[in-house]
Amino acid sequence: MILVTGGAGFIGANFVLDWLARSDEPILNLDLLTYAGNLETLAALRGDARHVFVQGDICDRALVDRLLAEYRPRAIVHFAAESHVDRSIHGPAAFVRTNVEGTFTLLEAARTYRETLEAGVQAAFRFLHISTDEVYGSLGPQDPPFAETKTYEPNSPYSASKAASDHLVRAWHHTYGLPVLTTNCSNNYGPWQFPEKLIPLVIVNALAGKPLPVYGDGLNVRDWLYVTDHCSAIREVLARGTPGETYNVGGWNEKANIDIVRTICTLLDELRPSPEGGYARLISHVTDRPGHDRRYAIDARKIERELGWRPAETFETGIRKTVQWYLDNPQWIADVQSGAYRDWVAANYGDRGQGA
Repeated sequence: MILVTGGAGFIGANFVLDWLARSDEPILNLDLLTYAGNLETLAALRGDARHVFVQGDICDRALVDRLLAEYRPRAIVHFAAESHVDRSIHGPAAFVRTNVEGTFTLLEAARTYRETLEAGVQAAFRFLHISTDEVYGSLGPQDPPFAETKTYEPNSPYSASKAASDHLVRAWHHTYGLPVLTTNCSNNYGPWQFPEKLIPLVIVNALAGKPLPVYGDGLNVRDWLYVTDHCSAIREVLARGTPGETYNVGGWNEKANIDIVRTICTLLDELRPSPEGGYARLISHVTDRPGHDRRYAIDARKIERELGWRPAETFETGIRKTVQWYLDNPQWIADVQSGAYRDWVAANYGDRGQGA
């Protein structure tokens, strides 16, 4: 068995579904079910004995200790995190608590638990920490992509909290010998993503005939990684990664935000045309977020060289699958769009006004 934290969130849930589609090894899934955690994403696993779900907080040391002692997992795959930059600007305390304190709690629990294991099992135990490329800061247009050796330069409360957690993971390996692995991924997209992030927000708003908010000039660049490709990379790192090492995971797909939005509009014009005209008419530039990093790009050559991993999806294939999934799953969208979510969108975008 493996313990997955945050397994009801976007990437975590995709990983759980992908893992159990490929393996009979059970998963113990620990998730607090905050706004972005959604058990409906895991509805296909109801009644499946391979999936044990526990609602709980990774900061609750007694709970984590009890689960480790009871289920005896061979590895911890740590997804649980507050992960949205805009939310971190509005309320950074939750990010420090979950991303820093939560990771610290898990590391200490894992260190204590591992010492109870027999020698062979102890040697095989792994703690895999899922992080982000945002810890590296921002790139200029001509700068080389982020390599694993890039200096950390986080610029938002979110990325600073993730950088702190990465440093804790590294320290617990070097000080205590905990066999850790870290992955730093680029922007994920795909099915079951909560519609506060760019791609699902644009799809959902377009279908509702609402403005498609684009920060500033829309030329901020990100590297886009289809979530199922990310899941396959995590499997490879868990199976064959070298303890203490970091692996950058990217999609080799650098795209400007405005180009992402236009691509989605073009696909929707094809797949679900609007009687009101092309969806691009809804694009609305809004005041940029504070400290908005200009460009991220991942150099994913290390994971390819050492573990043989490359993404299977191009951006063109991945974004078409993503748009089609949202078209095919309107009920899931409706269920996650609670009053709290709508209030947050209004608070975040409503006060930014219309730009050029």
